[in-house]
Amino acid sequence: MTSRMDSVNPVTPKPASETNATAAHDAARDAVRVFVFVDALGWKQVVKYGFLSDLLPHRRAIEMQFGYSCTAIPTILSGLRPAEHGHLAFYDWAPRSSPFRAMRFVAPLLRPRSFWRRGRVRNQLSKLVKRAYGFTGYFQLYGVPIERLPFLDYCEKTDMFRPGGLAPAKNLADTWSEQGARWHISDWHLPESENFRRAENLLRKGAIDRAFVYSAAFDALQHDNVGRDDVLRPKVDRYAESIRALHSALVSAGRPFSLTVFSDHGMTPLRGTADAPAALAKTGLRWGRQYASAIDSTMARFWWLEAGAEEKVRDAFSSFPGHWISEREMRNWGVWRDDHKFGDAIFLADPGIQFCPSDMGVKPLAGMHGYAPDDEDSLACFLSTDPAPDDVRRVCDYFAVMTAPGR
Repeated sequence: MTSRMDSVNPVTPKPASETNATAAHDAARDAVRVFVFVDALGWKQVVKYGFLSDLLPHRRAIEMQFGYSCTAIPTILSGLRPAEHGHLAFYDWAPRSSPFRAMRFVAPLLRPRSFWRRGRVRNQLSKLVKRAYGFTGYFQLYGVPIERLPFLDYCEKTDMFRPGGLAPAKNLADTWSEQGARWHISDWHLPESENFRRAENLLRKGAIDRAFVYSAAFDALQHDNVGRDDVLRPKVDRYAESIRALHSALVSAGRPFSLTVFSDHGMTPLRGTADAPAALAKTGLRWGRQYASAIDSTMARFWWLEAGAEEKVRDAFSSFPGHWISEREMRNWGVWRDDHKFGDAIFLADPGIQFCPSDMGVKPLAGMHGYAPDDEDSLACFLSTDPAPDDVRRVCDYFAVMTAPGR
């Protein structure tokens, strides 16, 4: 996944007649705070490469938010868990509220099906669908069968980084605006080098009080090259250069500041695959009649539509390396919902095992994330010029740091 927006929110200067008490309060809030989010920069990489250990001495491993980047990003931007903000994976079973219901007339015309499953064709079709439905957030069809779309909902219809982008929940832009800060949030449509450059220029000019710089490219690089130091190390070094440039801009601006780098997860190397569609086909059950499913790279989510379907599916998955997530785990991981929006049952693969083919694609990747939060390869990182509060232990804790007044 990629980042989302670029915005500067200017604030009208306060008149000189402000009271001394207000001036003192403003002085306490005067420090510039910059947050750099590097997608998939795992704790293991940080330790292995000694990433910015001199510049950001306060560092710790962070428990990832169960799910994917589409889960972690709204959690980072709101401080809420998936059960509250409603984003776990891209697609959910929702036949009555699916925005794609009209496609039930189009899907039968898209033949041969093999043609519409090609990657390049999918990318172009995704752009057309996004434009047709007016989605402003990140949108991709991935490998979801076209004929199933009319029964599915998509979680990211709006740009989550924009003000109101996670309504009714408040996001980072909403909160910084309410706090009266002059803020800047990166544009996910631009190359990350441009986003670093824009943030650096604004900081040198003293034009902003808060910045959120989002970098997504390391996630894709790790998916294809996990464990390859010859590929990953140069990229990590470039991030270090860009972040040092931000630090230099903060120093030159002459104001107190803090600089923090964090991530959402690491990357787990591929250790094997499991063919969920083949196992489900052997059950004789019909998708959309007896059961519904959303098969992601590391988890398979199910909704039971007729009696007996659950037993057959559970039996079909009995030989796969993994386990059915318990209600206790779902609650601990922040994904339990009484309305079962995310599924009546979720099977989670063991670390390193990928469902392939899946609704995300037909080929396994060299690395994947989305396993249990205690997977050591999945640990995220929190690195800062300032000591982190003791209670910053999970991805959902970043929001309180970013929005704390006077820190």
